[in-house]
Amino acid sequence: MEQVRRVGAYGLVWDTEQERVLLVRGSRYADFPGVWLLPGGGVEHAEHPASAVVREVAEETGLTVEVTGLRAVVADVVPYPAQGVALHTDRLLFDLTPVGGALRSEAKGSADLARWLTTAQAAELPLLAFTAEALGLPVVPLPAGALRRREPFAVPDAGRRLRFGAYGLVTDPADRVLLCLIADGYPGAGRWHLPGGGTDHGEQPVTALLRELVEESGQLGRVIDLIGVDNLHNPAALGPEGYPIDWHGIRVVYRVVVDVPTEPAVTELAGGSTARASWFTRAELRELPLTEIAAGLLLTSQ
Repeated sequence: MEQVRRVGAYGLVWDTEQERVLLVRGSRYADFPGVWLLPGGGVEHAEHPASAVVREVAEETGLTVEVTGLRAVVADVVPYPAQGVALHTDRLLFDLTPVGGALRSEAKGSADLARWLTTAQAAELPLLAFTAEALGLPVVPLPAGALRRREPFAVPDAGRRLRFGAYGLVTDPADRVLLCLIADGYPGAGRWHLPGGGTDHGEQPVTALLRELVEESGQLGRVIDLIGVDNLHNPAALGPEGYPIDWHGIRVVYRVVVDVPTEPAVTELAGGSTARASWFTRAELRELPLTEIAAGLLLTSQ
């Protein structure tokens, strides 16, 4: 099967007074008609996921919301036999607070009904797996024939790239910080970057981060927290391809601890984007050429 990737942003909107959550039902235009899920949808090219979830919730429910946090990041793969596609979706789940608007259903969109439901009521409905997990409910397989998409997937734009990555703010018991030097020929060459990299098809972001940590530095880490998501758009990124690409990178960042640090050593195959890795004290960080995401996390937190 052809491997296809997409990124979606979804919202957990709670009515805390009545202990209800906002869900939407897939319309006849959706891949899973009649199946319920958290409001949200696909992230557009160059769009920040936090902006995407605000836009999607307004379109599907009529409510204006504010993002109050990033709850979780998960991935799933769904086979589409009729299209010969295995679709990997990276899903960012945001905590949202309503600030305006009035609840209504979307007209001629991917959702045809929006409702406040208790978790007990939601448990009686067909739910997409990621929604059931987010609500702490058992994942119940959907009935045969629930997937009804018939149209082919859009052909990717050859001049664009979407890369979903997982990165870590990695420290050891002495509060040293692990950073990786970007190799020549890659965007940001010569600057120190957070360990991590792109996730593979079918791979969860935490699994990808711990794999990248071993490949780039030889360290065994322990993920302890989800920090947030960073959005990078470069309309003319020049990398090893040798020609400019309209590049959109979505990078989730975790806090990671290496309990037994060792001398960093790059173990990934030759030609990788990491030239070397090293531990640094907090005082040493200000003397380093850092990438924007590394500087934003490390220099502002001191």
